[in-house]
Amino acid sequence: MTRKSGDASRSTIRDVAARAGVSASTVSRVLGGVYPVSAATRGRVMRAVRELDYVADARAKAIAGVGTPTLAFVLEDITGPSFAHMAHGVEREATRLGHLCLVCSTEGDVRHEQEFVEMMRAQRAAAVILVGGTADTPEYRERTHRMADSLASAGSRLVLCGRPPLDPGAPVTVIEYDNEGGAYTLVAHVLAQGHRRVLFLGGRTDHTTALGRERGYLAAHRARGLTPDPALLLHGDFTRDAGHRLMQQALKDDLDFTAVVAATDMVAAGALTALHEAGLTVPGDISLAGYDDIPFARDLHPALTTVHVPYEELGRLAVRTALEHTPGAPDEHLLLGTHVVVRDSVGPPPARQGGQGTGANEQARLLS
Repeated sequence: MTRKSGDASRSTIRDVAARAGVSASTVSRVLGGVYPVSAATRGRVMRAVRELDYVADARAKAIAGVGTPTLAFVLEDITGPSFAHMAHGVEREATRLGHLCLVCSTEGDVRHEQEFVEMMRAQRAAAVILVGGTADTPEYRERTHRMADSLASAGSRLVLCGRPPLDPGAPVTVIEYDNEGGAYTLVAHVLAQGHRRVLFLGGRTDHTTALGRERGYLAAHRARGLTPDPALLLHGDFTRDAGHRLMQQALKDDLDFTAVVAATDMVAAGALTALHEAGLTVPGDISLAGYDDIPFARDLHPALTTVHVPYEELGRLAVRTALEHTPGAPDEHLLLGTHVVVRDSVGPPPARQGGQGTGANEQARLLS
């Protein structure tokens, strides 16, 4: 059942309680998110909220003394260092503008994400910021469009930060950074050093961030008239362990490469450990580059050449743009630039054999 707008037909907290078979105070506890409530009860209440299109009365909240303006920052993994810096930017800008910032880590659970967004809608959060790449499927677009419409109907704003944009007309703000362009420039730098066999340690094949960086890798080769060997494109996830595992596998499979481009600095860190374990030096034997420019990249040995992404500014901009948006104004779609930070981990191939460098496993054999 869908309620029409207007005070006369607006659902009340008692309507939600009756639909869920609980007391009004229990509904309040669920929506407030402060008191412990069983998962079953919470599920019934949130289902009733959705069915009745219930929005908590902001005036009642103000009278109750809980009217501090809030915004929400929703991400898949709070432990990721790049997203932690974005969260820092969100929190600092929210505080500067007098808003309370709530952070939700979904661990990839779509239902958890939707429930949290509904809770923020019920509490009339000023904005909800969804962060990070995802699979750009019709289901994603439909689900996210519904969330955007739901938030807009409550006077809130959905911000997609580093996520795929929706179809035209969706009430969202989209803030992206140039994944493909950053990867293109980085790989072009590696190729300019003389490398022709560049191993790419990428992310999931359905992940928009990973796909953008892989497109940049391929485009940089095409721009030089090169066709990269498909065997040199490996896929995992954006973690240190994935980088370590993929690099070990590449060495075990005797792949011929003189340089490695990792889809993230965390992946590069794992790859660096695997190279050291194999007795290979960077960049003496193998060059290595990452992506993100998280702070520890400069403290690796050697310091990592990488792509700088302005994560903290992304967070700040997401808050400012959402809070300054005028209802009915054209939707914003902003694209921030990236740039390569050249450090010590990339150099020319170690030896020349008909214009090619010596492969990683050949280097390892020469060292043994």
